[in-house]
Amino acid sequence: MSKFLSCIGGRLSQGRSTHESLSSTPWTRNPFNRQLASSTVEKGPAVIQKSGEVASKPSGNGESNQGGPTGKPVRGGPVSWASLLLLILTGGGIVLYYDREKKKHIEELKASSVAPKQGPSVGTAAIGGAFTLVDQNGKQVTDKDFLGKWTLIYFGFTHCPDICPDELQKLAAAVDKIKSVAGIEIVPVFISVDPERDTVEQVNDYVKEFHPNLIGLTGTPEAVKAAARAYRVYYMKTEQDGADYLVDHSIVMYLMDPNMKFIKFFGKNYNVDALADGIIKEVKQWKK
Repeated sequence: MSKFLSCIGGRLSQGRSTHESLSSTPWTRNPFNRQLASSTVEKGPAVIQKSGEVASKPSGNGESNQGGPTGKPVRGGPVSWASLLLLILTGGGIVLYYDREKKKHIEELKASSVAPKQGPSVGTAAIGGAFTLVDQNGKQVTDKDFLGKWTLIYFGFTHCPDICPDELQKLAAAVDKIKSVAGIEIVPVFISVDPERDTVEQVNDYVKEFHPNLIGLTGTPEAVKAAARAYRVYYMKTEQDGADYLVDHSIVMYLMDPNMKFIKFFGKNYNVDALADGIIKEVKQWKK
């Protein structure tokens, strides 16, 4: 307390000395300036005294108050153990929840990549259509002659060195297996894409080498072109040297239902067993 009074006394003394020094300066010779300087210095001790009273006044509820920037008391204190424990438990729960959701999402991605879902059907492919050709016996044949039967159609040519014979042997073996395993009759059909050389006699000799029920079809270049276009078959002459040439063409078998509607095509990558199993599956599914 004595120190505080000494401090106040010192400031009062300083104020008086300041007042005296200001009174002695040329600036204070003007009556108005001298009065302003005197009032400013004299009010200093009162302001200091009032500030000391506010700082030493205790709060009504026994708590200590500290003046903030706005003059209001600032309350504060240490965080309780209960609050700290609650904060830790809440944070840990959030971390565990997001970790579990992350693992669940990863497992779903793995499952979807291993077992892809069957996509929605977008309709039947525009494959197949009307045709008018001639069989190996010289009889005119149209697509309507195959109604009521399951048909497996392959486009090729009789002078093919290796691919066509391999595919027709596979076709014939698959047809026999399907009949013995599932009792399903499949009509095998060969359509030539080389009408210039594949005459009726040539086709007749060719189909006998593979299966007794294999039907061979040929016709005019225009008729063959129309049939190939209906089934989206590509073919073109290559390596032409007079009458000796090859025909590049699609290597595909087309499965047609009893209404002569396209069901599925089977490429060169199918072996006999895969071809037979695939056809049986499609026939059974169609009957459902």
